[in-house]
Amino acid sequence: MIQFLLNDKLIDTDLPPGMVMVDFIRYQKHLTGTKIGCREGDCGACTILSGELKQGRVSYNAVTSCLMPLANAGGKHIVTIEGVNTKDLNAIQEALCDEGATQCGFCTPGFVMSLTGFCLNGTAADKKDADKECGAQNAIAAVDGNICRCTGYKSIERAAGRVAALLQQNQDQDTLSFLIKSSVIPSYFSGIVQRLEAMNTTAMAAEKEVVKNYQQPGVSFNGASFLSGGTDLYVQQPEVLVHQHSNFLLCHAALKGIFNEDNTCIIGAAATVTDILESQLMQQYFPNISQFIKVVSSTPIRNMATIAGNFINASPIGDLSIFFLALDAQLILSDDRVTRQLRLQDLYQGYKTLAKKPSEYIKQIRFSLPGNNTFFNFEKVSKRTHLDIASVNTALSITIENNIISQARLSAGGVAPVPFFLAKTSVFLKGKALSVHTVQQAIQHALSEISPISDVRGTAYYKRLLLKQLIKAHFITLFPFLKTETLIYV
Repeated sequence: MIQFLLNDKLIDTDLPPGMVMVDFIRYQKHLTGTKIGCREGDCGACTILSGELKQGRVSYNAVTSCLMPLANAGGKHIVTIEGVNTKDLNAIQEALCDEGATQCGFCTPGFVMSLTGFCLNGTAADKKDADKECGAQNAIAAVDGNICRCTGYKSIERAAGRVAALLQQNQDQDTLSFLIKSSVIPSYFSGIVQRLEAMNTTAMAAEKEVVKNYQQPGVSFNGASFLSGGTDLYVQQPEVLVHQHSNFLLCHAALKGIFNEDNTCIIGAAATVTDILESQLMQQYFPNISQFIKVVSSTPIRNMATIAGNFINASPIGDLSIFFLALDAQLILSDDRVTRQLRLQDLYQGYKTLAKKPSEYIKQIRFSLPGNNTFFNFEKVSKRTHLDIASVNTALSITIENNIISQARLSAGGVAPVPFFLAKTSVFLKGKALSVHTVQQAIQHALSEISPISDVRGTAYYKRLLLKQLIKAHFITLFPFLKTETLIYV
């Protein structure tokens, strides 16, 4: 039995836990304001909010309900477009209407929900920021997973700017109270914390039992498959997953968290991309983490997709795979009997072929935190800025001692059948002086090491050219003194 709050109602259901939320919402509860578009998480028409208790408050995230299994709603507050309706148009709906930001209306509920999530998320809202332009940019970024095919985006941007301006009127008031008073959300939201805290359901009890068993050695998952965020698997095999026996790992406390232990960063396998983006530890050691992560898919997908899922998906252009290959990440694998450690670069044996047993799952990801002389950069080229896969992506971690490269790790995607660690190029860089000549030589080593193919994202020649330019971008970004015509144009 799965129990959760759907808008202002308590839901108990024994329907298949693999059913996606959009089907449950529309066909079981007949809340048809949530639309079905692409069923791949691309269009945002099915966007809803998923609210989870964290430290005495409810943290809301916009998610695409076409990729969210019913099991992942257990113990949460799920909000559809019907759940944010007030007596009249709420403030977000009114802003969209006044700015002419809706035409056929099919996509409008998704935009409303994304902007509502922006308002409820105190960090993203940045309501105290005195820079109105910055606030508007944050609001526009919140709808990076929503597509409109007929209205035109300028009117939607204006509406988002109005929403951001409204938030800036909040003078240190409790965010929830301010949003209710400002008619952004209805008043029932004020009681959600207490209602979630009071829930003592079969689903939550079962989850605690699973977590307890999960932490005990010698307990098997009886051959069931593993599923966390589902953002890739539900695109590939949605009908199969509805009735397949799966272990849903996203909500397991044992697989959460990002923390520092003896100068080693430990990330729970069920940490989402958003968790990485918002981690104070990651922000401390990677000051540009926001710039890097915000080109990874879109806000709703980042709110669901997990780091382990990105690794196991084994896409040759997986953004997080490339990111963590450069950090020499180590995986902690377990089959609930034996736990072992494996370097991420050793996980990939061939296209979609892993050095992992079907019974094994990732428990943790570990990597050594960079020192003061270690620098990191991530680059990605794709046809769209958001919600797109890379033509080529690449990461570089490099340590400099007295202008000598003492350690380097270069990775790239889209240039081989697997997420690729450029071992020969990395070895070449070690011990070399930091100079334009060294970069030029490294590029030649890299081009001899890769084997791109021509596909819909570009020709093999184009991908070689991209990697060449992105390697230059790494060094120019990290070491601006190398920005010379010799490096840029050669």
